[in-house]
This record gives sequence, C-alpha cells and structure tokens, in this order.
Amino acid sequence: MAASSIPNLNTLRPRAGGPSGLRGRRRNVEDGELSAEARDRIVQQTDNDASLSRISAVELGYLHDPFARAFVDGPVPRRYPIINRGTYARTTALDSLVLKFLRESGDAQTQVISLGAGSDTRFFRLAVEVPNYTQRLLYHELDFPANTIAKTSAIRRSSDLLGAIQGSLDVPQDPSELVFHEDGTGMRSPTYNLHAIDLRTLADPATAPSVPNLSTTAPTLIISECCLCYFPPATTSSILRTITGTLVPSPTPVGLILYEPIRPHDPFGKVMVSNLAARGIHLQTLEAYSTLSRQKQRLRDVGFMSGQGAADVNFAFEKWIDTEQRERVAGLEMLDELEEWRLLAQHYCVAWGWRDGESEVFGRAWSDVKAQEDGGG
Repeated sequence: MAASSIPNLNTLRPRAGGPSGLRGRRRNVEDGELSAEARDRIVQQTDNDASLSRISAVELGYLHDPFARAFVDGPVPRRYPIINRGTYARTTALDSLVLKFLRESGDAQTQVISLGAGSDTRFFRLAVEVPNYTQRLLYHELDFPANTIAKTSAIRRSSDLLGAIQGSLDVPQDPSELVFHEDGTGMRSPTYNLHAIDLRTLADPATAPSVPNLSTTAPTLIISECCLCYFPPATTSSILRTITGTLVPSPTPVGLILYEPIRPHDPFGKVMVSNLAARGIHLQTLEAYSTLSRQKQRLRDVGFMSGQGAADVNFAFEKWIDTEQRERVAGLEMLDELEEWRLLAQHYCVAWGWRDGESEVFGRAWSDVKAQEDGGG
C-alpha cells in the first residue's frame, strides 16, 4: 500500500462525457463490481502517483530529495503548480513532526513504523541529513508484498540507497549487516527494515504476524500517509490497537501521525470523492473521520490520550512554514489558481496524537506545534 499523492485537480473537476470506456469503467466501479484483488491493486498502484509527484516537486526545486529518482524510470511529466505545492507542504509538515520527535529523544533509541510506505524516501533522507539520529533509530516499513518487492529491487540496484542504509549503521563498511529476504520481499538491518505485511493481518492481535527487529520498549512513532484511509474504520482502529497494545505495549511511549483527506460534504469534497471513486479508489474512513475534531476523537478512541492535534494542509502551510520558505516556494512557479490551492489544501489534514510514558517525549517534542480549530466540513 502506498502513501498516495494529493489528487491532481484534473481528476477532481467534473467532466462531461468522455471516452466510452471510462464511462463503463466508472459504472463498474460505482456498482461495486471490482474484485477485492482488483481493489488492492488499485491501492498499490497509487504509489506510482506519489513517486511521480515527488519527483516533479524535487526537479522544480520544491524539495531536496536525492533518492526520489531511484524508484522511477524514464521521463516524469511535470505536475501542476498546486500539486507541487501540495507535495511540498505535506512532506514538510510530516518531516517537521518526525524531526521534533527524533531531536527530543536525544541519545535514546527511537523507533518509527511507517504504514503503507510504498516508495517513500523518508528514512534515506534522514540517513544523510541527520545521520546522528538514524544510528540509534529502528525504522520499519510495512506494505503489501507487491510494493515491498519493487522497493527491495530498487534498493539492491541503487548504490545511493544501499549507501544510505550502510551509512546509518555503527559499522557502515560491513555489508553483512544487511539481510535481504530470499523471496525478495524485504530486508532487515540494525536500522532500516522493510516488511511484506498486509496491514489487515494486524487487525487481530491473536493472529498478527511478527515484525522482526521490532522494539517493544523504544519510544515509537507510527506514520500513516494516506494509508489507513483505504480500510474500514473498525479495521483501522483494530490495526492501531494491535500495534500499541501488542507489538509496542504500554508503558512504551507511542505517537501517531496521520495524513488523510477530510471534508467530503462540500462541493469540492463531493467532486473529489466522485472522481476518486471513478478510478476505483474508495476512501473508507473519510465519512467517519470527516473533520478535524473527528480525527482527534479517533486518536483518543484508540488510546492516544496524552494529547492530540490536527490541522489542514492549508493551515500547516501558512502557520508551520516560515515566511522565507513560503516566499521561496511562491517564486518557483506562477500559481494562478490560488483559491483552488486553498480548496485542495483544506481537504487534506495532518493529525497527531500520543501516549506518553514517564519520559513525556512526545509531549515535549510536539508542545509547540500549532493545532487548528475545526472550521466545519
């Protein structure tokens, strides 16, 4: 499963007519005629959208990511300015929360569990940008086998990706620290670990698969970037309870960052939902967690009682990113559709919550993060 890109506005605007094949496919999707396997493939393939959007943002100067190209071959079409800005805002917002956690942890071992990571490059960027953190970080990515196989293959053929992993080790020159699975579905090391796990198998703690190299005692940050939204709300809650109750039990501090769409009921939201449905993408949590307040209540319901916060991407762009960086981004491309950017950014949110132990690491790390009052939706 992949961290989906912010949808291109071309797919959000209603279209009259169109090719007959598209009309037929839309009917089939809306009528629920796709098999479970076909729906899984559609979700898995959203990783390609995320990769292309990331490269577009990198090549235009929005983001610095020397690893983005490792997962895509061939030319990459340039995304619209509002999509590039959205990719920048989302990546920057999540990175800031992750870095605050790692910095506050000091010399202690920490752990990150990234759900549905797809071709995400966050670990590799951390390894070269803040190597002093990654040498005491256990980083786990969990995804469908189809996506972990592709990522494993990319890692094995990329000297840059391998170098980032080896550079994060205490003994970086020892390649034997990296153990690739014989079936090509993943790898493990003292820092970076890639696991082929269908997240739905974590819903039942009695039958949940083991996660090699997982620490039960290190303060742990869970990241879900447009991942859990593809499952029914009850399933997502069960997955999170298994992670925080069985895999990383109390009193270990655990935090969660969610990036998901919100506000499906206004005109823009209705078009967004309709056009995603035409592509076979059904965001199953969108109705249940449609507002910032519902996202925060969701965090409380699954045990993140020490604190919660939420902000839409427009708020995060305006309040979390300093004026100099916003001006730099504004100068990269002409953005004519400023109102459309605000509409798009207001329909995605970042939500965060935590369960702290005696160390109160998350409470300290995120104490200055500006949250947003729910404006409806």
